[in-house]
Amino acid sequence: MRIAFFDTKPYDRQSFDQYIDQYDMKIKYFESKLNEDTVALAAHTDVACAFVNDTLNESVVNALVDMGIKLLALRCAGYNHVDFKAAYNRLHIVRVPAYSPYAVAEHAIALMFSLNRKTHRAYVRTRDNNFNINGLTGFDFHGKTVGVIGTGKIGRIFIDICKGLGMKVIAYDMYPSEIEGVEFVELASLYQASDIISLHCPLTKETHYMIDDHAIQQMKEGVMLINTSRGALIQTEHLIDGLKSKRIGSAGLDVYEEESEYFFEDFSSESIDDDILARLLSFSNVLVTSHQAFLTREALSNIAETTLENIKAYQEARLLVNEVCYHCPEGPSKCNKKETGRCW
Repeated sequence: MRIAFFDTKPYDRQSFDQYIDQYDMKIKYFESKLNEDTVALAAHTDVACAFVNDTLNESVVNALVDMGIKLLALRCAGYNHVDFKAAYNRLHIVRVPAYSPYAVAEHAIALMFSLNRKTHRAYVRTRDNNFNINGLTGFDFHGKTVGVIGTGKIGRIFIDICKGLGMKVIAYDMYPSEIEGVEFVELASLYQASDIISLHCPLTKETHYMIDDHAIQQMKEGVMLINTSRGALIQTEHLIDGLKSKRIGSAGLDVYEEESEYFFEDFSSESIDDDILARLLSFSNVLVTSHQAFLTREALSNIAETTLENIKAYQEARLLVNEVCYHCPEGPSKCNKKETGRCW
């Protein structure tokens, strides 16, 4: 199997190369993101391997299919960037549903601590030999209320850490299941009661821009907002308004709704043309990281192994357990067409 591997970073090559000798596969690495201009690089390969900010619209899907490619291997959990109408009945799509929920949950906690105790600002001060601590006052997490939106694997791990800090945890989930010591509430109640709100839900029609001006106006004055899930859960212009009015006391963002143009790349010698992102970065109480919550050694190893196993399953005509299923929301393990070994 020949794999066209797009949006390659050094850590990708390192993690995939340590396993590739165990498989009957050959990887052709490309630094370019997959889009209309680069899709031709996948010619004469069998599989296209893409990441979270690659473009997988109708044009790209059509081009892949025209090349004879039957499998798109996503090395990420999210798939909202894929045009499934274009892919239907033409292209199998597999993903990595869970690589390290601990990595993402722990990064959300890191954002919380940094924003609260302002360690990112203290670091800059002391590097300039400024040891003044005025303006760096934080608060005890112990006894505060954290609202968790989304209680899947990542959300539950995040909850466990918060409980360990002595925080009161309330949660919202469209499909709640009982968690010891956690009270499930409606969104409005969560907004009103939370000192910190952390997002751990997928991007869907229901969750798109769920944090907008209406939601922000219901929140506590000075609330801390954390997002390590998907950028478009938050209407960024409304977030900026909330920061300016001080309704939002601080924000920790590992994702941004228009991140694909900038995240994972080095623009240190250039100006940022995205006025909204530039405005976000101007706030001292906003901490933006470049979609790095997944970036641990354990997660990278899991991504590589799962992706290669997904491709091997296709190669051997086995059930694609991590296929994004076209026929049912719960995936191919419960699909009524699972006896075929494929979702179509």
